[in-house]
Amino acid sequence: MKVCFIISSLSCGGAERVMSIMANYWAKKGWEVTLVTLSDNSSDFYALNSMVKRIGLRLLAPSGNIWQSLLNNVRRIISLRCTILASKPDVVISFLTRTNVITLLATRGMNIPVIVSERTDPSQHPVGRGWGYLRKWIYAKSAFLVIQTESVKKWANHKWPSLKVDIIHNPVFMNPDKAEFPTPFSSGNWIVSMGRLTEQKGFDLLLQAFHKVKGEINSKWNLVILGEGDQKEKLVAMVKSLGLGKNVWMPGCIKEPEKYLHNADLFVLSSRYEGFPNTLLEAMTCGLPVISFDCPSGPRKIILDDVDGILVPPEDVDALAEAMRDLMTNSEERQRLGKNALEVRERFGVEKIMGQWESLLIRTIDKKSS
Repeated sequence: MKVCFIISSLSCGGAERVMSIMANYWAKKGWEVTLVTLSDNSSDFYALNSMVKRIGLRLLAPSGNIWQSLLNNVRRIISLRCTILASKPDVVISFLTRTNVITLLATRGMNIPVIVSERTDPSQHPVGRGWGYLRKWIYAKSAFLVIQTESVKKWANHKWPSLKVDIIHNPVFMNPDKAEFPTPFSSGNWIVSMGRLTEQKGFDLLLQAFHKVKGEINSKWNLVILGEGDQKEKLVAMVKSLGLGKNVWMPGCIKEPEKYLHNADLFVLSSRYEGFPNTLLEAMTCGLPVISFDCPSGPRKIILDDVDGILVPPEDVDALAEAMRDLMTNSEERQRLGKNALEVRERFGVEKIMGQWESLLIRTIDKKSS
């Protein structure tokens, strides 16, 4: 099988991590795998198997105006088309809206099936009017659309009634051996959260909730937020204004989040909306008790409320603070939830999820030849 993956970049992020896991998995099976990014290779955060052919197009420069944007995208389409033709794949897999649109435009008339995938909840995530119109038109040309939850499938079926839509969840891929990861923490108890530092991820809400709890209980609890993004300066200023400078640590993107997850006491997901949060899966795989906003979409498909984690109403800072307080002051409950959380290793294991992808590829190629 010859597979060509397309994504904007391999920088630190959930979609990028999933694509790297998929590429590595199939390369190890002996498949011919090409991974193409619109960016160059210098921004790569995730390691690839040496058998993966890595191509960076160096075409992710910012556009100063609409005409420059149009010209840059024409260049991306032409360059991507030439690259895909040269790789001669049996199937193309593209992640994320804008890259999906560019990939479908680049492959017009090539008789190569293209599977596109939305990695967040499109009903909550604006892409701009122009990209929205293009998506509405061009997605109908794809072989399949892969999404991650039933609610997004309903959105897709409404947009494209004749388009084949499949639900495939994210695979969880973490080293389960805590002994391999010495603690990065000096002392005290630690809450961990991670993701891009953007408005979507709601770290401002998490800081508000943590501030409330710290004001109510006298303890040595601290918070570490892993990730980078355009909200970092705002969040750093917020930490300072709330007087949390001694209790909040923001070390950036980390290659081995297991080091933090295996040695923390609690994980919190504070997103305003999601697709199917990798970070939640990874925390539970490491046996951490988790708290999450019951946001659209994903957390409710992962957490069994009060069984292997806690769900609280979306964007409700008071409810989040109360749930955090309850677990911060109850070690037995943390242990119960953390033990039950380990079950996600089976529900969302790499072998199981990649088997679903392989089944989809077979159907895609059969559809092309029929």
